[in-house]
Amino acid sequence: MPLYEYYCPICRERFELLRPMSAAAEAATCPEGHPGAGRTVSVFAALTTNEFGQPQMLTGGCGCGGACSCGAA
Repeated sequence: MPLYEYYCPICRERFELLRPMSAAAEAATCPEGHPGAGRTVSVFAALTTNEFGQPQMLTGGCGCGGACSCGAA
């Protein structure tokens, strides 16, 4: 089951929930019990090592032209 991030506009907190993909877009209840939290865009970094064993960021493009900071510019 995927882990999704949500934001509660009432208490202004971000939180994570394990939910089935079919329920990902549904509003969630925050840990404080407020209904109506919406799903947010998750940001993450992926690292690997280069041919010299040094860490490097994985880059790629999603086709956005760089608007989402994916490195496609």
